[in-house]
Amino acid sequence: MITAGSTQSNHARQTAAAAARCGLACHLVLYTPDGIPPQDLTGNLLLNHLLGATIHWTPERSPYTATITRVESDLRAEGHQPYVIPYGGSNAYGLMGYVTAMLECAAQGQFDTQVFATSSGGTQSGLLLGAHLAEIMGQLVGISVDRVQSDFRPDILSLVRGGANLLGLDWEPDPTAVIINDHYLGGGYAVIGDAEREAVHLLARTEGILIDPVYTGRAFAGLIDLIRRGTFTPGQRILFWHTGGAAALFASQLSVT
Repeated sequence: MITAGSTQSNHARQTAAAAARCGLACHLVLYTPDGIPPQDLTGNLLLNHLLGATIHWTPERSPYTATITRVESDLRAEGHQPYVIPYGGSNAYGLMGYVTAMLECAAQGQFDTQVFATSSGGTQSGLLLGAHLAEIMGQLVGISVDRVQSDFRPDILSLVRGGANLLGLDWEPDPTAVIINDHYLGGGYAVIGDAEREAVHLLARTEGILIDPVYTGRAFAGLIDLIRRGTFTPGQRILFWHTGGAAALFASQLSVT
């Protein structure tokens, strides 16, 4: 199995764990600015090593296509038959996890709005397709952690169409249903600011729930701000999706105050 992501990629670590469970070799293409491996093994990076993954470091930015292709070619030349998973697991097969999640969510009734982190698109496209199947009526609001909506929306629509085709559905998603809020990009991808710090601390100290500052933490910070601005009001039924990433918290620079 081959997949890719940032240094502390949650998806890459989960792929490594799945590969270990299934007895498969796992090759991870991970980003560093200069392509040189970090000296400290922390967070997901430590877990990748414990899980036995082979790591290929690259300065190439997402979607890491050139490096993935090179690793795949090298493995095939050695007689292996690698299966490539795109970064974030965002393709027609990968989004099915959140299709199923939305079908489970439907058993809890309708929500006015559902809020979640969105980045490579798999989560949002899966939730949109699942909402169609489950006849969910409320809004689905993706808080972007790294991309502006004008560049992002076509990718989401393409992923949803791919998932619908895989399920044999004759359905065209409504572009207006793809809601991407890009007002909380802060200093950029993985740059932790005051809003992310507040979100991580608040949820930990009021609910005992841990979130990472890059994905779920940034999305939760957006939700906090939207509530303060009156976008959401008391009496509304709001669902926030915790999409994982707690392991990356242990590699982040967060002060404890």
